[in-house]
This record gives sequence, structure tokens and C-alpha cells, in this order.
Amino acid sequence: MRIATWNVNSIRQRLDHLLTWLKERSPDIVCLQEIKCVDEAFPREPIEALGYNVVTHGQKTFNGVALLSKYRFDETTPRLGGDADDLHARFLEGVVSHANGSLRIACLYLPNGNPPETEKYPYKIKWMDRLLQYSKERMKGEQPLVLAGDFNVIPANGDVYNPAAWANDAL
Repeated sequence: MRIATWNVNSIRQRLDHLLTWLKERSPDIVCLQEIKCVDEAFPREPIEALGYNVVTHGQKTFNGVALLSKYRFDETTPRLGGDADDLHARFLEGVVSHANGSLRIACLYLPNGNPPETEKYPYKIKWMDRLLQYSKERMKGEQPLVLAGDFNVIPANGDVYNPAAWANDAL
């Protein structure tokens, strides 16, 4: 199974690129981040015409995630648990069945936490803690779990062109 992830930074701006890429690469499942539109505005039809099932968790102007799958979704969950007040569209989970069983995939767009001296950094850390709890719970079962998306982290200097430029950044 081929699974891909792409921070599109606006589905409206990248739709032509996405459609071309889907035709050329034909991944089985795609996780999109920063779709930057509400669910009703997501361009489902051209993607569905390529044989994909589409589920979205959109948000106007900011954030937003989508799952595209050649497999039918058995279930979907549009929010990461642990904070009923968090309305940001940063998480979308789907379960698909395939020839060898089922797979649970979570499309993630983690907060970047900048600037670090504001409330945005503690929000990022709490979100990551919630993701850790979610992961621990899901991994107790036997169903395979894929976490894919934009984690908004720079774990090593080799992950960026100029590490010094990111020295005081929350990433």
C-alpha cells in the first residue's frame, strides 16, 4: 500500500498540481494538510473522478486536513480527543479495509508553536501530549496505525537548509 502526505498550503492554489500528481503517482491513501477551506468548499468532484473517496475536516482560512483513499472509509473521526474546546481542524482519522485487513490512519497538522513566548507554544506542547495519549491507546490493539502529516518539528540540523535561522524557533 502506498501512503503519501502533502502540506498543500491551500487546496485551491494547488488543485491542478494535486490532480496531476495523483494521476502520475496514484497513491492508495493521501493525507493533506493546510487545505485552508471549509468542508463544503473542498473540490471533491475532480478528486473523486480519479477514484478517490474523500473526507475532510476543514476550517476557513487556516488549517484543515483531508484524507483521500482508494478504499472506502469504514469510519472517520474529525478531532483529536482530550480537549473539547480545541476547534482547530488539525486532525482527521480514517479506517479503511483492504485485502489484508484494516488500517487506521490519522492525518495530522500539528501547531507550530510560534512565537514561543506566547500561548501558542504551550498549545503545541499540549496538542503533542494529546497525540501521544491517542497513539498509546490506539497501539494497544492489533490494528495497524499510521500517523502522517505535517508535524511542524525540526528534529535535527540536517532537516533544514540553515539551522542557525531556526535556532530560536518553536519548530
